[in-house]
Amino acid sequence: MADDVVMATRWDGEAKAGIRPKAPGGRLPTLQRALDWRGAFWAISGVPAGVLLTMGGVATVVGQASWAVWILSVLIGFLQCFVYAEIAGLYPDKSGGASVYGAAAWIGYSKFVAPISVWCNWLAWSPVLALGTGLAAAYVLTSLFPAGAAINTWHLTLLDLGAIRPGLTLRINAVAIIGAAFLLMTFLLQHQGAARAARTQKVLALACLCPLALIGLVPIVTGDLPSANLFPLVPIVRDAAGHIGFGSWNAAGLTVLAAGLFGAGWSTYGFEGAVCYVREFRDPARDTYKAIFSAGLMCLAIFTLVPLAFQASLGLRGLMDPAIYDGTGVALALASIVKGGVIVTNLFVAMFILALLLIVMSSMMGSSRTLYQASVDGWLPRYLSRVNRHGAPTAAMWTDLGFNLILLMMSDYFMVLMVSNVCYMIFIFLNLQAGWIHRIDRPQWSRPFRAPNCLIAVGAMLGFVNLALLGAGAEVWGPGTLRNGLVAAAMILPVFVFRHYVQDGGRFPAAARGDGARPADPPRAGIRPYAALALAAAIIAAAHHFSVLPG
Repeated sequence: MADDVVMATRWDGEAKAGIRPKAPGGRLPTLQRALDWRGAFWAISGVPAGVLLTMGGVATVVGQASWAVWILSVLIGFLQCFVYAEIAGLYPDKSGGASVYGAAAWIGYSKFVAPISVWCNWLAWSPVLALGTGLAAAYVLTSLFPAGAAINTWHLTLLDLGAIRPGLTLRINAVAIIGAAFLLMTFLLQHQGAARAARTQKVLALACLCPLALIGLVPIVTGDLPSANLFPLVPIVRDAAGHIGFGSWNAAGLTVLAAGLFGAGWSTYGFEGAVCYVREFRDPARDTYKAIFSAGLMCLAIFTLVPLAFQASLGLRGLMDPAIYDGTGVALALASIVKGGVIVTNLFVAMFILALLLIVMSSMMGSSRTLYQASVDGWLPRYLSRVNRHGAPTAAMWTDLGFNLILLMMSDYFMVLMVSNVCYMIFIFLNLQAGWIHRIDRPQWSRPFRAPNCLIAVGAMLGFVNLALLGAGAEVWGPGTLRNGLVAAAMILPVFVFRHYVQDGGRFPAAARGDGARPADPPRAGIRPYAALALAAAIIAAAHHFSVLPG
């Protein structure tokens, strides 16, 4: 009965938006409860493949201590997931992931903070589509053609974006064209709804995550972990001539550490996307926490074993290869760990491409549902709440697709990744604070999973730690990264003003404050959320001020 009330509220709101009923019985199509926690596990199984996108960059920035950075980062991510599991259980009829449940905590304190949380989460997820398909396209081209072939060097410059970052352009080349084809293929695979897409994810995951696990286990089983490539645990330094050496944990070394943890967090925290599917779980109370904890354990294993084997195999000199930084040499480096010949190497390249497509599918599934729920809740334009007869949020998926076709034409994918990571850390902070805000404002609400009080406190503290990493480490990845990320985060404000004040007349839909069946609770936290925001701004400014960028 409660579910009928929720759906009726949603259908009424969408009907006012001009969306016509298409489902049998005159009801609008909506997301369908067709998943259990295992389906969500496979849907999010692309997250560990994110290590392939950022492992080379983190290793190049941090150096010999990079393997320890990955272990520390994934442990931080696992501690944070307890907060997400609790707040997701408060809203069994919402989709869209942790940011949606966190935004519901902030709405009572600011109309503008809540949409920033949702927007920043989407900006962190969505560019994975361009990054993953772009790198997969680059591997296809390098596998088929020599480096100097015309198809690899041809490009058509459309726009100079040097004002954003020196040397940045918008261009069309073979990578962009092949990447666009991969994007369209991913879109079609998900057009039939979450359950069928999760089955496809399962096949891809088994095909690429098993080799990743093998890569991590082989050096441990054989004992091939040379300590000279793992220790001492100190950051790298570069002198004026560009020579590499061992540094120390002074201000410059701590800045490099912050940059490494900042970059790794984009991958290691990503399994929070397992709670994107609460609205599609058959049993939300049981499936939600099982989905995120099982995904977290998988990520703990992959993000610990693979970087450790990667570091031990290459050593400091191997990490400095430019092909490691941009990702194009990572597959060959991983293949060398198992000491395979040409056939094995080619198999690993194929696995690498499948792994990239896997994370692209996970990203499209999660990010499109964030757009969908943000529209239902009144943050983003109404058209994004449309779904097809299979329960897939196709309007949001088309938006994701169009946005990433533009990103595919960017000449610097790593810049896009780190700018999106600035947004991600903002979302992480807001969401971790939402844990204690919900505890204060909604103490009587049912919590299928209730995190221990100490873990709610640890989560809140880690939110501030992540902002310190952001302030100190973002600029290591390129000048203007912090500024561009903050500008990107603020881009939601005019969009929200249009939706809220123009389309909705200054009133939120019923779905924004509760689950549609419970009345909204008055805010009880007083000035504490505002104090947290003020402290957050101070931490970012202080960390940025005291950071020492590498020479």
